[in-house]
Amino acid sequence: MTRSMDQNASPLPPCAGLRIGDFAPDFEARSTIGPVRLSAHRGRWLVLFSHPADFTPVCTTEFVALAREAAAFEARDCALMALSVDSLFSHFAWLRMIRDRFGVEVRFPILEDPTLVIARAFGMVAAQDSDSAAVRTTFFIDPKGVIRAMTCYPANLGRSIPEMLRILDGLQAIDAKGALAPANWQPGEPLLKAPRQTLDEVFDAKDATSWFLRDERGDG
Repeated sequence: MTRSMDQNASPLPPCAGLRIGDFAPDFEARSTIGPVRLSAHRGRWLVLFSHPADFTPVCTTEFVALAREAAAFEARDCALMALSVDSLFSHFAWLRMIRDRFGVEVRFPILEDPTLVIARAFGMVAAQDSDSAAVRTTFFIDPKGVIRAMTCYPANLGRSIPEMLRILDGLQAIDAKGALAPANWQPGEPLLKAPRQTLDEVFDAKDATSWFLRDERGDG
């Protein structure tokens, strides 16, 4: 059974509404690989994501796709962790079906959250909700335990695994270079420099836009 949130952490109200820049609340829960504690993943990236239910069509396609791309996340030093309201034994049966039907093994942990204590603390469901049928939320958590990005999809729309990897690549690239990632950025493409901060620098720029819009290769 899922355990309550870390007793040493500050209590969180139901549907806490976490934001980018918040520390991810710690918890411990049963999973398909044994007991899992969120804080045990400090020191590397973590993608924590929820799915509405086992044995559902969209969720099954997501888990097949994620299992096939698990090595790509591992190559980025990023762990995957899933959760839903379903029981541990439901997870086991579903993963066996996925292996037998699609020939892939889901080896990243899937947590059980039957009381919605984790989902509510992370703001994945509203306080009055009795199930997680509308939940398809993803949290990108950095090695310090800080939430750096979030996505939320409706139950009838599956996530894009390439976009999950692009978000992870972008966050790691901007951290490494202290830069900004432009629209549609892909790994290997130039990043943007931060805007200049003083009026003299603005006036000294070579044109009207280069003081705030310049890529890392430019000197403008």
